[in-house]
Amino acid sequence: MEFKHISVLFEESINALDIKDNGIYVDGTLGGGGHSFGILSKSAGCSLIGIDQDSEAVEAAKKRLAVFEDRVTVVNRNFREIKNILYFFGIDKIDGAVLDLGVSSYQLDNAERGFSYMRNAPLDMRMNIHSEKSAYNVVNTYSCDELTRIFYEYGEEKWSKRISEFICKRRAEREISTTFELVDIIKAAIPQKARMEGGHPAKRVFQAIRIEVNDELGILEQSVRDFISVLKSGGRLAIITFHSLEDRIVKKAFQDAAKGCICPKEFPVCTCGRAPEIKIISRKPVIPSEKEIEENSRSKSAKLRIAEKL
Repeated sequence: MEFKHISVLFEESINALDIKDNGIYVDGTLGGGGHSFGILSKSAGCSLIGIDQDSEAVEAAKKRLAVFEDRVTVVNRNFREIKNILYFFGIDKIDGAVLDLGVSSYQLDNAERGFSYMRNAPLDMRMNIHSEKSAYNVVNTYSCDELTRIFYEYGEEKWSKRISEFICKRRAEREISTTFELVDIIKAAIPQKARMEGGHPAKRVFQAIRIEVNDELGILEQSVRDFISVLKSGGRLAIITFHSLEDRIVKKAFQDAAKGCICPKEFPVCTCGRAPEIKIISRKPVIPSEKEIEENSRSKSAKLRIAEKL
């Protein structure tokens, strides 16, 4: 299957970086190379490091970005390793970075990857196909209480307990190995009236399992701090999120980094000596236009937040 992905909030995120000639930029979620192509096209003098944990994405991006020759370096790693990656290449600071935290269209549309509740496939959902933990492991080995917690915390699913009970009952009879098997169990667990509300009944559970498999929230907060720390003064960080859990983490990380003194209000003078690291460029997140949503329905929940290093 050809690797295809439509970059969400493309123009907005590229413009947010304020690309400089001879600048060094990082695309931490390379995917099909859309944002990277935009960055490299913006200035003939800038260079870019593209990072992705999905080896299939890396190979596709290498082909797409080959036209830029030695201005681009592609790395098959997780963006959580940004500090080590820059150290390896002898780079101290960068001029900007973009993170698009969404699942790529290729991953969703390629049934074999098991991300979609609309396509029957083996339970997988690994962004890094070499990782040990998969959706199969989560669904078939986690305790009922663990599944309930994951579905509630990561999927905000109000039927979490009932769904996990149905899963545990089914797997006591036989293993659950495909996406459609799981979808059927979820549908059976959710009362008919509730199934008619809020989109596909399996959407929230599949999101929760994907987050657990890839430790998406666990790496995000520290990664945002790490990306801020490697920016040059005036460098910008643009992050696109796709659900409230991610957006909450990014928003709070930006707010914390933008704070100055954190001494108690009753202190007459500052003793913490803390200075703001960034200024927040987007007080409210940038969202897709109606035109973009019409052309790409998967962009509907996207939010872009932008920060600049002081």
